[in-house]
Amino acid sequence: MAKVYITNVGVLNNPSTFFDAFQFELTIECTEELKEDLEWKMIYVGSAESVEHDQVLDTIDVGPVPVGRHIFVFRADPPDASKIPESDAVGVTIVLLTCSYRGQEFVRVGYYVSNDYADPELRLNPPSKPLFHQLTRNILASKPRVTRFKINWDDGPEEGLNDLPMMDDDIPSTSSKSRQREAALADNSQESGIKALNED
Repeated sequence: MAKVYITNVGVLNNPSTFFDAFQFELTIECTEELKEDLEWKMIYVGSAESVEHDQVLDTIDVGPVPVGRHIFVFRADPPDASKIPESDAVGVTIVLLTCSYRGQEFVRVGYYVSNDYADPELRLNPPSKPLFHQLTRNILASKPRVTRFKINWDDGPEEGLNDLPMMDDDIPSTSSKSRQREAALADNSQESGIKALNED
């Protein structure tokens, strides 16, 4: 049984420019005191074609974590634009928040991210080379997708953990069809998406 649950994620500073920092306000509930820190990562998916273009924007350790409710803001600088393929700069991609305990990932929250030009003329006639300073970033805050994994929280033997099932697997896809479908979903919503977190 999990000892830590995400009960709310607030997407801050949204929408924003491409070069603004990502900011998420996380609320977690801890049911038992943890002996070690939680490791959080923020990952930007640079391309749907290869994980080689994924960028870890930041990694933080949170702890000690006593029993109870805790709120903190996870902030990270934007991705390195030079590492994003030009063909993937404009459109829909994904930002991931992951949390691990003792090197074991137990939850992953994914959000669709729409990068598009604020200028209508540039949207109609996009330049061949992306102008990142002209891009507006919009995170679809009301539609998070959550994957939970069963892990070994205790000091006991770890045999059989590879056979434990993955739960609530509903992470966004950045396939070409998904990009076209989800581009229409991007709006200016700043809702926390907590209902979606707990309903998926």
